[in-house]
Amino acid sequence: MNIEEIIEFLTTNAVNYAAVYGVKIILAIVIFFVGKWLVKTITNLLKRTLTARNLDATLTSFITNIIYYLAMVVVIIAVLGQVGIQTASLVAVIGAAGLAVGLALQGSLSNFAAGVMIILFRPCRVGDFVEAGGTMGSIKEIGIFATTMLTPDNKTIIVPNSSIMGGNITNFSTQSERRVDLVIGVSYNADIKKVKEVLAAVVAADERVVKEKDVTIGLLELADSSVNFVVRPWVKTADYWPTYFDLMENIKLRLDAEGIEIPFPQMDVHLSKEG
Repeated sequence: MNIEEIIEFLTTNAVNYAAVYGVKIILAIVIFFVGKWLVKTITNLLKRTLTARNLDATLTSFITNIIYYLAMVVVIIAVLGQVGIQTASLVAVIGAAGLAVGLALQGSLSNFAAGVMIILFRPCRVGDFVEAGGTMGSIKEIGIFATTMLTPDNKTIIVPNSSIMGGNITNFSTQSERRVDLVIGVSYNADIKKVKEVLAAVVAADERVVKEKDVTIGLLELADSSVNFVVRPWVKTADYWPTYFDLMENIKLRLDAEGIEIPFPQMDVHLSKEG
């Protein structure tokens, strides 16, 4: 075979391959861009629908992203199938890789599942003050894998979502009102009726106390060195700690003014002289 025959052979085969695969490549390109446009249109429509239903923004973004990437995988497999690549083996490889990744990331997947549950069932929301996952603070952000909390002393703590959903969640922000529980100890020599009157007067003087709810003031226990009274007024949730601190201070000042003793631990030391 001389050079002219080789050139003619290559030219003929190139034309044949171009005629066969050129159309497939063009169709593959069309499938890719049309499929991408359809996927984007569908996910945007889904995002608008979920937003209109007031679904949490984090969950909306997560759902639309997952659907977008899964749909794009289908589009890419269709493109590869169009150009003649065996997609069955490719799907098997992707499935095996997905299984391996899933086994390697079991902890992350559990955090992911817990994050979805937090967003769906909403035991706590951004801005709530909660005790969960072994810590206490205000929720700053609920992520897919972890929740960011801000402690009262302004420390940022990242808590895995599985730790939050795996235990008790105490949410201090869901109710508009909270009960302040105070335990006040006085001397056994104090007049019980007078103590109750003083406690009631201090509570009544605080404007933050919810007047529509009854205030519980009663004798709690006869302790070793004190008579303990319980004081339980109701306040707005936002006023809980300011009211707590102020009531403790005002009760102490008022008891002192009334001459009512607040006992404190004492130790009697007896010295004996030998010899």
